Amino acid sequence: MRAILLAVILSTATVSFSQQPDYKSDPKFQKAWKEGEELSRHSNQLIFAIDAFRKANKIANGQCDECLRKMLALQFKVGAYKDAIGTAAALEAIARTPKEKAYAEGMRASAIFTGAGDKPKPAQLEEADAAYKASLSLNPNSKDAWYEDGRVLAMLNKDEEAKAAFQQFLDHAPVSDKYATRAEHFIENPAMAREKMAPAVKVVTAQGEEFNLDDMGGKVVLIDFWATWCGPCNEELPNVKRIAKDFAGQPFVLLSVSWDADANKWQEFINKNEMTWNQYRDKDHELSKAFGVEAIPHYFTIDSDGVLKAEVLGSGNDVEGKLKKLVAKAKAAQAAQAAKAATSSGN
Repeated sequence: MRAILLAVILSTATVSFSQQPDYKSDPKFQKAWKEGEELSRHSNQLIFAIDAFRKANKIANGQCDECLRKMLALQFKVGAYKDAIGTAAALEAIARTPKEKAYAEGMRASAIFTGAGDKPKPAQLEEADAAYKASLSLNPNSKDAWYEDGRVLAMLNKDEEAKAAFQQFLDHAPVSDKYATRAEHFIENPAMAREKMAPAVKVVTAQGEEFNLDDMGGKVVLIDFWATWCGPCNEELPNVKRIAKDFAGQPFVLLSVSWDADANKWQEFINKNEMTWNQYRDKDHELSKAFGVEAIPHYFTIDSDGVLKAEVLGSGNDVEGKLKKLVAKAKAAQAAQAAKAATSSGN
């Protein structure tokens, strides 16, 4: 879920200098700000960028909300969640409007929740819930805060409250929101929100069809990150083609996600190699960032409930063996559901 948090942070990290406080005319502030902006453009310099914005805020006597927002965005990017908690608190301290305070509280909640990892302690969840509720009391229209608080409440086993939070998310989110289907599933079964779910995927494939991970309807999903120029990926291609063929007609879906920059070369390659399954070109790497993919080939297996089951990096791994187990489980679930439906119709 880190993607939804980063989307919110980055969308609010852009600032303008329409009303210039005195410190913005200070050459030392301008130098530190410019340094932070430059360093933040390089993925291996983000820690130094944070330091530059921190220096700029110090020059501004701690009153630079733009500096703090930039720091927050970068701290989330590098995983410095403990630091982000403090930055969010500093941002709240200088907030001037309820909306600004709501944003700061929401970011503090997100830093607490995300920083707690896959197995958060109850005290961390309670703290995150309190912060999300404080944010929502100031801005009840924040769909993202409702969604994240729903996940927190589910992990606290407060299922009825979690359902209500997810419903609030649906009430405030557009129908096209990529988390809408997932929220509906969580309302039906809050236990799912306690699992390590795969990032929400909603893309239009090369075939012109919408692929929505949350609409797979009980199918196992394999996501394959690759590129035409990647040698190990080309070595893996026969295996991927065999998987597509062997699991055809079963509760299984394959999505190949390419890193290719050249759309024509990519299209020619998939046509030439008869890659007839779902294909998507991740030209801006947004989907790759959501999954945390930094090297290819890279596979993710997702079970019929949307739970992320395995991550496989590199070539020569038994991806097919993992899929056989998941598909067998999906078949058994479908058979049980069919039998239950038959019994119900017979009564």
